Amino acid sequence: MKPTFRTHFGLAIALALSLSTSTAVLADTVALKANLQPSAEVPPRVSKGHGVVDAQFDTTAKTLTWTASYDELSGPVTMAHFHGPAPVGQNAKPQVAVDKNALASPMKGKATLTDQQITDLMAGQWYFNIHTAENPSGEIRGQVVPAN
Repeated sequence: MKPTFRTHFGLAIALALSLSTSTAVLADTVALKANLQPSAEVPPRVSKGHGVVDAQFDTTAKTLTWTASYDELSGPVTMAHFHGPAPVGQNAKPQVAVDKNALASPMKGKATLTDQQITDLMAGQWYFNIHTAENPSGEIRGQVVPAN
């Protein structure tokens, strides 16, 4: 059987988690990214908008830290969230919201995740979504995946 993205991702997470249980003092960090496009919305949107999310997950502190930048949206951002669990092509409820005072590009934030949220995030089941008044259910979206 040919290894899949999920197999490789699962092995990387298993390795990261096994390292985090060692006697090492340093925390392990998993680099994540999302390429934000209107075509990734469900249903797809027509927009010139685009963006990127660069995130890091600290396996010891269970914290997700992110920077999201965007450009050419139809108007001001009204909301932004990490959603899950959902694969590409499906919608899910928000899991972590971006603070309403931090919606200007670049957005920066940090959140402590629950064990279930960690499981879903590391399984590739989260996406990042930016909402505008013209596109209240989301204008650009991208699945959160390993950065490498």
